[in-house]
Amino acid sequence: MLTALIIRDVVLIESLDLTVGPGLTALTGETGAGKSIILDALGLATGARADAGLVRRGAAQAVVTAIFDLPATHAVWPVLEEKGLTSSPGEELILRRVLSADGRSRAFINDQAASVGVLKELGNLLLEVHGQHETVGLLDPRNHRPLLDHFGGCRPLVLACSQAWEGWRQARQALEQLRETTQKAAADIEEISLRLAELDLLAPMPGEETELAGQRALLGSAEKALTDIAAAREGLAAEALANRLAQAFRALERARERAVQSGAASDSLAVLRLTDAANAVDRALVETQEAASAIDAAADEFDFEPDQLEKAEERLFALRAMARKLNLTVEDLPGARLSMAQTLRNIESADEALRLADAKAAAARSAYLAAASDLTAARIKAGQALALAVEAELAPLKLDKARFRVAVEPLAEDRCSPAGADRIEFEVMTNPGAPYGGLGVIASGGELARFALALKAALAGRMDQDQPLMIFDEVDQGVGGAVADAVGLRLRRLASSAQVLVVTHSPQVAARANAHWRVAKSGDGAAVSTSLDILNPTDREEELARMLSGAAVTEAARAAARALMG
Repeated sequence: MLTALIIRDVVLIESLDLTVGPGLTALTGETGAGKSIILDALGLATGARADAGLVRRGAAQAVVTAIFDLPATHAVWPVLEEKGLTSSPGEELILRRVLSADGRSRAFINDQAASVGVLKELGNLLLEVHGQHETVGLLDPRNHRPLLDHFGGCRPLVLACSQAWEGWRQARQALEQLRETTQKAAADIEEISLRLAELDLLAPMPGEETELAGQRALLGSAEKALTDIAAAREGLAAEALANRLAQAFRALERARERAVQSGAASDSLAVLRLTDAANAVDRALVETQEAASAIDAAADEFDFEPDQLEKAEERLFALRAMARKLNLTVEDLPGARLSMAQTLRNIESADEALRLADAKAAAARSAYLAAASDLTAARIKAGQALALAVEAELAPLKLDKARFRVAVEPLAEDRCSPAGADRIEFEVMTNPGAPYGGLGVIASGGELARFALALKAALAGRMDQDQPLMIFDEVDQGVGGAVADAVGLRLRRLASSAQVLVVTHSPQVAARANAHWRVAKSGDGAAVSTSLDILNPTDREEELARMLSGAAVTEAARAAARALMG
């Protein structure tokens, strides 16, 4: 709900801070006092078109701030999130509009700069205006379907219809994709078969390119490696060296034995030195034999077939040529081979797959049409009930000759949507024998506002809790007495579940309000200003008496005012 309206330098208002309460608020005052300025200011804050004429004469700019207290579940918060505006659902929503005297305007939402378009989008969720020149929302048939669905309790059926639509959409999309894939594959089947035959002949293996590249590099250096290995073998001269080392070992063994036989102790220094020398020579003999074996083993590893390098290069070049032809990497070739084989298998079984997909789409279509038919039946029933409820409200509002109906027209299948297969429009017949038409056929602004009130009264109690602020501008135009009282009664009833602001000249309507504002104009021709007073019970009685009697307030008028206030 709207909790505050702060106005600075708008037309005749220099400064005004309003606190707005729940329920029904009546705005009264003499003609020309400036009641419309309050509505213009509120419209400015909620995205209405800006006119430099709204800036007070002599002021550089006009500023209007509207503050709303909204539940965390209100539809405004997702819009703010979508627009990238920081907000905390459940806290105050502050809309501010600054209009310069040159006609330029700026918009702010919770002190963040925003476009006027976003401000207007939020305003559509926060306000409804029904008056002399516009009835926001009700004249647009696009809003009639959700209103009817709320009234008729059709939400579960709408949800079921939406889910069925989504199932049908997905089934149609899958069928179309399968058709496109199959048609394209069928057109390319000759080329796919040829490429697959080439890949089957080539039989690429995962990791083969890396292996062949390494093998090629190794084979390219094998010849030089073998030359170096031969030089190592020749330099080692393992057999001759081994013979010489063996002779040296035997000689050292004989020398040690002679030393012991000559009487030298076995642990004498000479014997120990001979033993160490023999052991060292023995180790050298073993190492020499191991080195020779290692050289021979290395030579064996580089002993390739004469054409092995040529074969490796041919294989590598063949793989890379195929990869270029298919615009792939060599590593992708094994996967491409499997994919092509699967594509050919799919083409072979395409008829069966298409048959199954087509059957699934047909079943989904039938499910949607059944859900849409159930929703249509519920809407027709709800439309009949709504027509009866609205027509019950028309006679007390001096619209007894008018008739109301809800037109539920079937849509062509290609125009169906998640919301169903119907076009919904509220239609009226203003005079007996005249054709039914849209709400726009009601020419009189006052009649249109009363008709909106009748519709809102019929819908009251059946709508969402998050009702927007409803503004009725001179809904009592051209009526008085019992009709004006009927208008006030319905406004009060409507305000039991929503916040309502009514601009009125009727004391019967104003007397029904929970709060009463009086707008007055003061000053001379050179300096005129508009002020607003929130009336206490005494002042309210005096204002109602003025509305009843005119310029001179009589005691009889005051007594009548007290009676109206009840």
